[in-house]
Formats: sequence, structure tokens, C-alpha cells
Amino acid sequence: MNGINVIISNKNQALLLNLDIDVIKHITGEFTIEDLTSQFTNFYYNKMIIDITAIKNYENINVIQALSVNFDASKIILLLDDSEKVNSPLYLSQLVSMGIYNFTKNIDSVKYLIDNPNTYKDVASFHQLNGVVEKPILNENTYDNTRGFIGQRIIGFKNLTASAGSTTLVYLLKEHLEKKYKVKAVEVNGNDFSLFGDRSLDSINSTELGNYIANNSEAEVILVDLNGEPDENLSEVIYLIEPGLTKLNKMVRQDNHIFEKLVGKKIVLNRSVIDEKDIQDFEKESGSKVFFNIPNLDDKVSNHEVLNNFLQALGFSRIGDNDSKGIFSVFK
Repeated sequence: MNGINVIISNKNQALLLNLDIDVIKHITGEFTIEDLTSQFTNFYYNKMIIDITAIKNYENINVIQALSVNFDASKIILLLDDSEKVNSPLYLSQLVSMGIYNFTKNIDSVKYLIDNPNTYKDVASFHQLNGVVEKPILNENTYDNTRGFIGQRIIGFKNLTASAGSTTLVYLLKEHLEKKYKVKAVEVNGNDFSLFGDRSLDSINSTELGNYIANNSEAEVILVDLNGEPDENLSEVIYLIEPGLTKLNKMVRQDNHIFEKLVGKKIVLNRSVIDEKDIQDFEKESGSKVFFNIPNLDDKVSNHEVLNNFLQALGFSRIGDNDSKGIFSVFK
């Protein structure tokens, strides 16, 4: 076998002990993602073979998502158990969405996958692109009798132009959402939340995001102010642009291909002073689509009609119906 491997076992300890592979470390028991992160960050290994029963609350897909955030998913091999939830089409589809392609219920397959890891093509049949989900998303209920466990909605907010207002927007959205949802808001590698005087706002560093998500499984919604951090580990990201000419020019100079990269993504104009005609011009010149247009807002006001409209457009149906149309409606 190539390389040295790690085994994390629990109920399948005996089976994994009999694998004829090189092992540098073998731990047994039930572990949180935080436990594993503290033991294996900066620890070199070829493959991490995980008996899924060794992960606390493993049936919660968000716990596995935290695993994929904190570790290289291409190095993970999951030995699944026989539980109905873990073997459900939705759960397996979400594993693929996270980039965890190497999973099996067969102990003999574990040894094979070490030297012959799956590619997306090998697991594409598990991926529900047209039926349910591509990545873990929120449903109104965390458990649906027909579709099984759905999980949280974790939404990242990323400034594309300088100071496009992600911090204030996340704060305001949290205030609006918490009237109808269990919601958490967190900023990554920042301390601007302290300025709002709201102790329910959290600030963490980037290495703690996976654990934060796992430790807040009761929240239906987690809003993440990314502060320039990578966004590829989140299932949904809102890209904020303040549509001033100077800021737009600076953004494009920094990355000439920025709008090509944003095709199919949610672009929101924030702190915007442009009208519907200007938005049409913006879309034509940039080759992009604007999902929503948000004006400058007073953060001392607790209820903004435009934010209720925005949240409805995002699918938060508990937010009250609002028939207002016009400049700040959804642009599709």
C-alpha cells in the first residue's frame, strides 16, 4: 500500500484492525469533529479511514459537512453503517456534494479505495442534481417524512467590491430572520460584530467554521460574514457588489474574469443607488444577472420591507407575504 494511513474506529474496530494496510495511528471511540481536528491538524497521512459510527451525531449531515470543511475530503474513506438515514439517497447525494467520493459499506472495498480512489464519475449516480439537492440546504423542517433529514441552510456573504456592506447586511438579516427562524450569525476573521452591541453575534477564525456549524445544529439558519475568506466550502454564497463606478472599476482591474466566475451565482447589489434602467445596463455590460437590489439602509431600524422581500426571494416562506413590487423587487 502506498503511504501511511490513519484509522478512526468504533463499532467496526475489529474489522478495521484486520485490514492489511500501513497504519501510523489508530484511535477508537466516539469523537466530535473538534476532537478530530485537534488531533490531526498538521498531521501527515495518506488516507483517513473513518468508521462513521466513530463520529458523534454522524446521522446529522451537517456534522459530516464540518468534517469535509476541516479535512481534505479526497483523503477521507468512510465506512458506512446500516442505518436507514446514512444509506438514504439524500444523505449519499450530500456526501458527493461535499467532495467525499470514497464511501462504502464493504470492508474489502476500504482497502481497494486506498490505492484506487473514486472520482466524481464513479459516484455520479448518487448525486441528485435534478431531484432534491446538490448541496445540504435548508428545508422549513429539519426532518421531512418523505425526504428525510434536510439540514440547515448555511449562507455566506462575500464582498466583491471593497466594503460592500456584508457585516451590516448579515446583522440586519439576522434581526429579520430571528422573528420566525432559529438563526445564528457569525463573522470569520473579523471583530466588527462587536460594534453592534449584540451578544448573540459570534466571531471566529476561519479554522473554527466547521466546528461552529457542527456545534450549532439546532439553528435552522447560519449567516456567515466571510470577510474575504474562501467560499467553496459553503453550499450557498451571496456575492455583494456596491455598484459605484470607482468600486466596479477597481474590482474588474483586480480580476478581469470576475463576472465569468459569477455566472449562475447570486449577485446582490448592496448599498445601491441605481434604478431599474441602470440595473439592466449593468447586466448587459457585465454579462451577469442581478438577483436583488438593496439600497442604503439604516441599521437602527428593525424592520425593512426590502429585506423582507429579499428573504422571501431566498425562499424563507415564514417571512410575511409582501406584495410590494418595483425597483427593489427580484430581478430575474
